[in-house]
Amino acid sequence: MTTFLDNIFNGLALGAVYALVALGFVIIFKASGVMNFAHGSLLLLGGYLTAVFHDDLGFAGALAVAVLVTAAVAGAMDRFLLHAGGTDPHTAHVQTIVTIGVDIVILTDLSRRIGGDLLSLGDPWGDSVSGLGPVTVADSRIAAIVVSTVVIAGVFALFRYTSWGLSLRASAEDVEAAALMGVRLVRIRTLAWCLAGALAALAAVFLAAFPAPGLERTTGQIALKAFPAAILGGMASPPGALAGSVLIGLTEALVAGYQSDLHILGEGFGDVAPYAVMVLVLLVRPTGLFGGKAAVRV
Repeated sequence: MTTFLDNIFNGLALGAVYALVALGFVIIFKASGVMNFAHGSLLLLGGYLTAVFHDDLGFAGALAVAVLVTAAVAGAMDRFLLHAGGTDPHTAHVQTIVTIGVDIVILTDLSRRIGGDLLSLGDPWGDSVSGLGPVTVADSRIAAIVVSTVVIAGVFALFRYTSWGLSLRASAEDVEAAALMGVRLVRIRTLAWCLAGALAALAAVFLAAFPAPGLERTTGQIALKAFPAAILGGMASPPGALAGSVLIGLTEALVAGYQSDLHILGEGFGDVAPYAVMVLVLLVRPTGLFGGKAAVRV
């Protein structure tokens, strides 16, 4: 029973971190219709900047710099590389392909800088653990759940109570109508990319924290496990991204915890389990758990 509870708590912590990344996917998709395949490299950039600056600025200062710089890079990517294609939804597939090229460029440079090293981000939790009843959990896992919950609640408050959130929801529903009503589509879209970049940088802290050995050049690839979480919930549904992230996190933790009992599926099944769950769910719900049917005018 203790093992099961350990796996459940670890799964919830992973799901909370994946939710930060998946929410970034969804925000960008709602604002621009683009699937941002450079999101993993943005996460790696945020983690790398935190690791580089934490000795001089302290953890909080380094994280603040990393979040701001990563947000600026994400916004610049949209404004100067993708915006050339305009805001026409029909060009979104071309812009999606561009993000693959951007991902390769950023990831190649960061991989060269990191090499084979394991970088510490200087987080205040270290390798400390706490007891919650019969379960012993890493403090970094507790922090991941608490911080992610607060940040995600703040993002949903932005959606609900700010003019930017209203404009984003309006443009996601109908771009042409939003433009006619005076919504500045370019500004809304760029701010959405900045917010997604900031969320990715924050997620890097918890993906590299204990019990992970540290930040490495493959950390960005680990973050892409949040991609099936976004697909599961429905790419245009922020609540769906949260539900999908929790499902993916629990799946990964349970498969890893009971790997010896699932040996018939292969030793590496834990790495593909999130994608297997995604495929199974999409067979039943092609638009995702929270996705709706699209209305097409003929």
